[in-house]
Amino acid sequence: MQTASYTELRNNLKSYRDGVINDGEPLIVHRSGNESVVVISLDEYNSMKETEYIMRSPAMMDIIRKGEQDIKDGKGIEFDL
Repeated sequence: MQTASYTELRNNLKSYRDGVINDGEPLIVHRSGNESVVVISLDEYNSMKETEYIMRSPAMMDIIRKGEQDIKDGKGIEFDL
């Protein structure tokens, strides 16, 4: 995970932004005297929000748990991709 100060981020925004997007790694931005922040790509953010949405649904989580149990019980189907 990369880290930068607020000043470094401001002075090299394009480079840090490209790194977050191309490497898929979050960037921690330290701000003197304040709490740090994390910069993530839009794809990563959307993925987190989708996971959060799915995990809030008891019905969806039951389906996932059943599928996991089916795989453990040997009831899965293997596909060649």
